Amino acid sequence: MMLLVVLFGVWLNSASAAKLGVVQTEGGQVEGKSHKMGLFRSVDVFKGIPFADVPGMWEKPKPHPGWSGILKATKYRERCLQVTLLQTTTQGSEDCLYLNIFVPQGRKLSTSLPVMVYLFGGAFLLGASNDVAILGDSLYDGKEMADRGGVIVVTVNYRVGTMGFLSSGDARLPGNYGLWDQHAAISWVRRNIEAFGGHPDNITIFGQSAGAASVSFQMLSPYSKGLFRRAITQCGVALSPWALQTNPMALTKKIARKVGCWRSNEDEMLLCLKMSDPVGLTMAGKIDVMLILGKGVVMDLLELAPVIDGDFIPDEPSQLFHNAAQFDYLAGINSMDGHFFAGVDVPSINIKNATSVEQVRGLLAGLTKEKGAAAISSAYSIYSSNWGSAPDPAVVKKTVADIETDFLFLVPTQIALQLHANNTSGARTYSYLFNMKTRIPGFPRWVEAEHAEDLQYLFGKPFSTPLVYFPRHRTLSEYMIAYWTNFARTGDPSKGNSKVPVPWPAFTKNHQPYLNINNKITKSSISYNLRSYYVNYWTTTYSSLPSVRREEDEDDGGMKGEEKEN
Repeated sequence: MMLLVVLFGVWLNSASAAKLGVVQTEGGQVEGKSHKMGLFRSVDVFKGIPFADVPGMWEKPKPHPGWSGILKATKYRERCLQVTLLQTTTQGSEDCLYLNIFVPQGRKLSTSLPVMVYLFGGAFLLGASNDVAILGDSLYDGKEMADRGGVIVVTVNYRVGTMGFLSSGDARLPGNYGLWDQHAAISWVRRNIEAFGGHPDNITIFGQSAGAASVSFQMLSPYSKGLFRRAITQCGVALSPWALQTNPMALTKKIARKVGCWRSNEDEMLLCLKMSDPVGLTMAGKIDVMLILGKGVVMDLLELAPVIDGDFIPDEPSQLFHNAAQFDYLAGINSMDGHFFAGVDVPSINIKNATSVEQVRGLLAGLTKEKGAAAISSAYSIYSSNWGSAPDPAVVKKTVADIETDFLFLVPTQIALQLHANNTSGARTYSYLFNMKTRIPGFPRWVEAEHAEDLQYLFGKPFSTPLVYFPRHRTLSEYMIAYWTNFARTGDPSKGNSKVPVPWPAFTKNHQPYLNINNKITKSSISYNLRSYYVNYWTTTYSSLPSVRREEDEDDGGMKGEEKEN
């Protein structure tokens, strides 16, 4: 019996999964750590590999000089310098351009695996490749997705906030430094991933919220030609109203005032900014909550974002979809993506008090101010058309969440899908709506999937931390990992190594199916023409209304003068 136990132990030891050990990259050798995932299965994890040198302030990333010896890639590196969640101080470092790699292994070393590069969200203001620890594990830990989907997962850091996105709107301070960082990371992956068992010609980039808008910008940039093969945007696109700065110099002047660099001569002001302390500059870029008092909406607080720089983003995003024609594209939103933002703009939606008609009109006024009074009444008539004479209070509250979801997320995503399908040359397009009921306690019963609630399922948290989830959550997680990794492997979410509950039909120029994603996916989960009544309103009626121009007072950032029609 003793001999049997010893022999079984020896067999188990020799039958464990393969390990990469030391890997040679362009900068030098790296060694990660192997994590057992099951019998004959493990994931090699490499944390904190530099993909670029420490960036100069407001400069594009530069190649890393390399290192001698073996880099122990076992710890996440610091996030890029940014404000904390409560915005009371800063955290992170300027030395932050690092990535993490998760490689699944069986009994033999993996080769030619599909590669999935993740860009985190956080309003272009905060976030990290290893963000938000849940029960001791990073939210973006790629082990479960890598193991279950048979793909290499890569998570990357990029500069955010003032350091990543401040711009003068011209060549003096062009902006988009965070986008250049992402581009440098994807390029590094393409050059080096083969040594980790990945296929350099089968890279998918994916992201959520500001990370999704970033993926969208990477697709649209002429610099991405041939760099990756597919893209997934979750709850954000370059066309989202919060994804692009339209008046970057006004914000730069505001930051300059806060750090004592205000000068009437712009060149002197920019020189002063470039000599300022990065920590002070980062704090100066925090969200200005005072903006929302009065007639503002949450969207007005999201000031730092990419810009049209005539280089990485050469034109209006809607004019650049010919650059995205080569990529397979999968995009969608969460059914209540706008609920959190709506709850800030119209707090009554989450309490028992009635939400008044005036509050609904006030929200529409804040969102549509570039079109003036005509937009408020036309949007109100569209959204109240099914209320009846005595609307149920819950219906009014849900309408507020729908307005914000449509405006910030759903309509821009539908336009992006349509533009991709119209421009594509053989690449495929897929649309989804994630509508699993929220797990966040305390919200009204009508609340479905909140912004960012999809991520826990995609990254396999119901498997890695099973005690805080139910079987239905594991079912959903299994479905999402299968569809996403199949898409990364083949360009078709229904075809690949993972079994899926139903085939997901492609979105085309004239045919607009989408998949409703929750834990009960059946044939009836395929629907068509997502909220087309509302999409048509925003894309035709609203967009054809004349804009009103406000003269901006540069000295105090306030508004002066009357509204004028363009």
